[in-house]
Amino acid sequence: MEESGIQEQSTTPDQPRSRMRCENPKDNFRLMKFRRRMLRKLGKLLYLFVKHLPGSYETPNFNAKKIRGNCAGLILEQCGKNVNFEKGSTFYDDLVIGNNSGVGIRAEIGECVTIGDDVMMGSDCIIYTNQHEFRRTDIPMRLQGSQGIQPVFIGNDVWIGSRVTILPGVRIGNGVVIGAGAVVTKDLPDYAIAAGVPARVIRYRK
Repeated sequence: MEESGIQEQSTTPDQPRSRMRCENPKDNFRLMKFRRRMLRKLGKLLYLFVKHLPGSYETPNFNAKKIRGNCAGLILEQCGKNVNFEKGSTFYDDLVIGNNSGVGIRAEIGECVTIGDDVMMGSDCIIYTNQHEFRRTDIPMRLQGSQGIQPVFIGNDVWIGSRVTILPGVRIGNGVVIGAGAVVTKDLPDYAIAAGVPARVIRYRK
């Protein structure tokens, strides 16, 4: 029988198949990083389309909640289980979101935002993490650049009403309720109920 010119590599107990695939651990690491980058790019591309699917609880919704959640899982480094990214919502790939949390319809989430578990969010919310510099008066504000990224942290079991705006650097504690239309400029302690422009604590849940 004629040889084909392709030789099969024999395996022995001393040379496991997994080791043969990649002798150098650095190659494995590079391959994993490349694969992760490709999946993230794929997720971003798909999300451009699936964010326009019907709302998660509309009828029919074409399983939009699951599809958008799967795309977000490709994009994000840390994405919890049973998350809900609503129709038209936008976010950065460094978003951290916990289990059973949602991003509202047409919400805009800035860079470096952390959202805990069991967070509810109404429609048209905006979370800013950067803003223009304005402190100098000798040059126009448009030439002053930005103040840099100031991360926003949202704890567990938080309810954010519709059209709430959260400004850079704010920390929202666990169990907080924020009334519709509020503008949050300062930290809110655990179990606070806040409303208004700017948002003020009205009372506490406990």
